[in-house]
Amino acid sequence: MTAATDPLTHPTVSPAWAPPASATGAPPPDRAPRWSLPALLAILVLEAVLCCWNLSGSSLNSFYSAAVYSGTKSWEAWFFGSLDAGNFITVDKPPLALMAMGLSCRLLGFGTWQMMLPQIAAALGTIWILHACVKRAFGPAAAALAALVLALTPITVAIDRDNNPDTILVLLMVGGAALALRATREDRLLPLLGSAVCFGLAFNAKMLQGYIALPAVLAVYLYASRAGWRRRAVHLALAAVALAVSSFWWAAAVSLVPADDRPYIGGSTDGSAWDLIMGYNGLGRVLGGEGNGGGGGGGGGTFAGTAGIGRMFNDVLGGQISWLIPFAGIALVGGLVRCGRAARTDTTRAALVLWGGWLVLHYLTFALAEGTMHPYYTTALAPGVAALCGGGGVLLWRALRDGDGRWSWVLPAGLAVTGVWAVVLLRRATDWNPWLWPAVGVLTVLAVAGLCVLRSARSGLRMRLLGAALAAAVVAALAGPTAYAASPAFGSAGGMMGGTNPTAGPSTGGGMGGPGGGTPGGRQGRVDGEFPGGGPLGGDGAPPRGGAGGELPGGAPEGQNGTTPGGAPGETGSGAGGGTSSGMGAGRGGGMGGDGGTDGADSALTSYLEKHQDGATWLIAVSDSQSAGRLILSTGKPVISMFGFTGSDNAMTLARLKELVRDGELHYIRLGGGGGPGGGNNSLLTEITAWVQKNGTAVKESAYGGTSASSAAAQASSAAQGSGSTVYRLDPSDVS
Repeated sequence: MTAATDPLTHPTVSPAWAPPASATGAPPPDRAPRWSLPALLAILVLEAVLCCWNLSGSSLNSFYSAAVYSGTKSWEAWFFGSLDAGNFITVDKPPLALMAMGLSCRLLGFGTWQMMLPQIAAALGTIWILHACVKRAFGPAAAALAALVLALTPITVAIDRDNNPDTILVLLMVGGAALALRATREDRLLPLLGSAVCFGLAFNAKMLQGYIALPAVLAVYLYASRAGWRRRAVHLALAAVALAVSSFWWAAAVSLVPADDRPYIGGSTDGSAWDLIMGYNGLGRVLGGEGNGGGGGGGGGTFAGTAGIGRMFNDVLGGQISWLIPFAGIALVGGLVRCGRAARTDTTRAALVLWGGWLVLHYLTFALAEGTMHPYYTTALAPGVAALCGGGGVLLWRALRDGDGRWSWVLPAGLAVTGVWAVVLLRRATDWNPWLWPAVGVLTVLAVAGLCVLRSARSGLRMRLLGAALAAAVVAALAGPTAYAASPAFGSAGGMMGGTNPTAGPSTGGGMGGPGGGTPGGRQGRVDGEFPGGGPLGGDGAPPRGGAGGELPGGAPEGQNGTTPGGAPGETGSGAGGGTSSGMGAGRGGGMGGDGGTDGADSALTSYLEKHQDGATWLIAVSDSQSAGRLILSTGKPVISMFGFTGSDNAMTLARLKELVRDGELHYIRLGGGGGPGGGNNSLLTEITAWVQKNGTAVKESAYGGTSASSAAAQASSAAQGSGSTVYRLDPSDVS
């Protein structure tokens, strides 16, 4: 078998150091082998299975589920991304991802599958786009490998099964990168403008995180474009305009609406979208503060270990994203060296620089971030890792096959490092598939030995054996991440995946803020089976009463096992679908029943409040967004989150509360349970508490039948944990 017929070499792609295939430097048309498209379709089917299997049994983030539901009830809530249909406060992200899920639920009804359709489509679209992009630069084998690596990245599978905005964020960023490479290769303005729009829309999914890869895109276009400097400058200026418009249209539109006529922008300090951009979702994520915890790893350490250059390899993040990072780095360096004699406009080197820059920029940002750092953020690393493993891996294969001196040893060395690191990661999970790490170790040794002995084989039996050794090495490298990636769908993760902080695989992390930086799977700060956010009012996990029996609000079928989009089966009120972390300031006892939230008294109180809502817009006001979100899902009614997701928003002031009560828009408010700004007593919380206690009427348990033994036990438990709470009734006559 020669280089011309090697299945790992694109039949029309010249070696990286060869001159362009035409006078214009444009690569020849694709002539992919017959297996290329079936291989891609098989990978897409695999990803669909991993995303969809037992999806109704997974818990989603009730914070976002409530916002999606509210968007199906109010177009204003849909546009602003409001948590509640009454538009008191928004979620702490721009609403693009919520808009997509909201439209799906408006068309098909509200439910788990309807909400997740855009997410699943985005996950599949990301693989398709990455495959096409890698194939154009490195060939079909590299593209298939890149697509497979992306599909089997554990944290990517975990987040693709959740309703957080990261899946749509990654789709838009990968689309922007692919279009930028096309603009660089073809010297066309339209793809460059499309790239700018994609990154701008990514900004409206998670704000500044959507910009992390932009420096790499800019560098590649400036260096590798075939256009002259003047033309490049003009194109980039136009692209900058497109980026600005597509990035800031929502924030500008929000700013045009008077503050009194729009909801409070969650996560901001002053209710404005611009403050959210620059603070909580901007530099606050990197430097800490702005609701993201303190510096020195404080906020980030809560979920992903202490900030530092080795964070991606720690006990929490290692099994989620790091399996192939060492090989991706080796492939990047080796590929760039192999491209050393290529022309400035070489497509292969441009792709290596872009995806290498993508990997380095995201790695450094996430590793060194002092603010809030969830494991699932690292899914943005996965496209860079996948593209480099595919493209760079094929370049190293060519070096081995051609017997290129010392470079023929780089691929076996890289695969050996990958195998050793896989064994280390698998041994961290001591009681989880204990047979797997020896199998990976043995297979890696045999495969690497075969590659070393058979390198530079060119035809006959030796070439076939060399191919078998390579296949074995790939299987060994992907066995660990595949096992982790399959766990959310097939239940081998021990139930440790939650909607608020989804992860894959077994628990390997240390305690919150400790060396491991948290327990994987969203269980940070869990006490006695509950999250710091507490259980919901009506915390029995039942579907909202707004629909028919067995249905969710909007009439969509309820998920199997009684699952709602905000909670996991068997997890009543607390569950992974709605918890927050300690250190985030939400405090405990966010639900009606304090930290209990699972007994019949809570359901009785919920029914009481619905019966006595008396035409008010909001059912009740509670301290934080997690509790409010679960209440919205369990009742189908608007609920006020007074202090936002982190508990530090100044959304509710005494003047605003008096106005709502005077106008008859709010009758009930919950106090106590440790919620409120910063999770403690500050002047705002103290002022509101004093006024409500002076002017409101406490709702007695006897009014709603909450005197059962189970209720007493729950109250005793809440009192023992310092999480007691009281509901007060307020009427217009109470406002002086």
